Amino acid sequence: MVLLRTDTHRHIRVVRQENQAKSKLNASQILASLTVSLCSMVVGFASAYTSPALPSMNRPGSPLTVTEEEGSWIGSLMPLAALIGGMAGGPLIESIGRKTTILATGIPFIISFILIAMAVNVQMVMAGRAIAGFCVGVASLGLPVYLGETVQPQVRGTLGLLPTTLGNSGILLCFIAGKYLNWQMLAILGACIPIPFLVCMFLIPETPQWYISRNKSKKAKKALQWLRGKDADVTQEFSEIEKANHMGKNEEMPGYLSLFSKMYSKPLLISMGLMLFQQLSGINAVIFYTVKIFKEAGSTIDENLCTIIVGIVNFLSTFIATGLIDKLGRKILLYASSATMAVTLITLGTFFNYKNNGYDVSQYGWLPLASFVFFIIGFAIGFGPIPWLMMGEILPAKIRGTAASLATAFNWACTFVVTKTFADLLRVFGTDGTFWMFGGICLMGLVFIIFCVPETQGKSLEDIERNLTGVGKGPVRQVRRMSSIAHLKPLPMAI
Repeated sequence: MVLLRTDTHRHIRVVRQENQAKSKLNASQILASLTVSLCSMVVGFASAYTSPALPSMNRPGSPLTVTEEEGSWIGSLMPLAALIGGMAGGPLIESIGRKTTILATGIPFIISFILIAMAVNVQMVMAGRAIAGFCVGVASLGLPVYLGETVQPQVRGTLGLLPTTLGNSGILLCFIAGKYLNWQMLAILGACIPIPFLVCMFLIPETPQWYISRNKSKKAKKALQWLRGKDADVTQEFSEIEKANHMGKNEEMPGYLSLFSKMYSKPLLISMGLMLFQQLSGINAVIFYTVKIFKEAGSTIDENLCTIIVGIVNFLSTFIATGLIDKLGRKILLYASSATMAVTLITLGTFFNYKNNGYDVSQYGWLPLASFVFFIIGFAIGFGPIPWLMMGEILPAKIRGTAASLATAFNWACTFVVTKTFADLLRVFGTDGTFWMFGGICLMGLVFIIFCVPETQGKSLEDIERNLTGVGKGPVRQVRRMSSIAHLKPLPMAI
């Protein structure tokens, strides 16, 4: 009887210790994910800044007057500079580390907004936007790589979407603040947002993979132990990371041409394909011309209210993806995303076709807004966050920095091309033909997902790499989700 009671107490003690270890593990990973995701909030605010700021620059009393052409360049300078930042980010995350690269964007972000706030001419505004764009390119590359290497497979989907959630909160904050602040005060607010991110970045470690690639095994194990909790057994995971790094050492460091070798081409082309269909869905062009679309549809909604509606829908939709991605997987959400966007875009095209041909569509005046809202929801639950998340998952460790750099630059190049040519497309194909074209591209994206994109839910980075490259081929192990984090709901502090 005494022995039985002792065994029972021992079992309870072991279970309690395991639960405490899980709790600390959860807190560490959530802290690391939230911290780097604060940078995404800055990215979101910077990306959305021109939408409320440009109209404000031409209001009476403003020290600046911006022509339509100058405004176009102020808006498009960011994706152009982000393209350069994406290309520079790859060598940076390999040479100085993932954490240090992300941290290095903080001060330039502040400088960019201060430069805009103090601008006495359009050139100063453009310089500020170029600096911000470069940082956006670096950050959009560094964030998914950092999270892919630090978050456990069981919750990599849930926590990997935090940058999107906080990025959308930055967009929403900018839209709401832009209704009440002029462009100068809005820029001052933008300069304050990176400060919490800068402070918190000093609390989290560099990724274990980067430390090991620099032969700093002690620091790597210490970082992994911090991320998993001091009571967690990291021996097996650390051994797998070391093994993957050792296998990579037997190969030459690949250059850009080597990325298209037989071994690496598949994961790279999958990542670039996801980026291509993300931008060719027309999301940035549609958002950029939101007010114009509503006006052409006969809407009388205030332009600031339009952008706030877009921001709220975009922000809330991310929670749907956050709650489902580790339950349903990446591919299911991508199926739903591409199908929803295709249907809504084709519906929009059909509405404008009837309107342009003289039919009375006044009783369907609600249709463009409803289609637009569902288009945003469809994008936010799949093709918005998942290409970035999967970039950090499917790119092999040996080429992760270089390949992520190329994929990020490609994404921003597509963003620039689609945004700058949207007005020309409307002129050549008409509103209906343009939306039908984007809808057809979304259907092509659905086919691409079905036949080319692998499911990465619950798989370790090492297993995903073996499956895609064939190096050290073995069975891909499914990892059971941890119930303590898998059902994590967005906290008020993440909003």
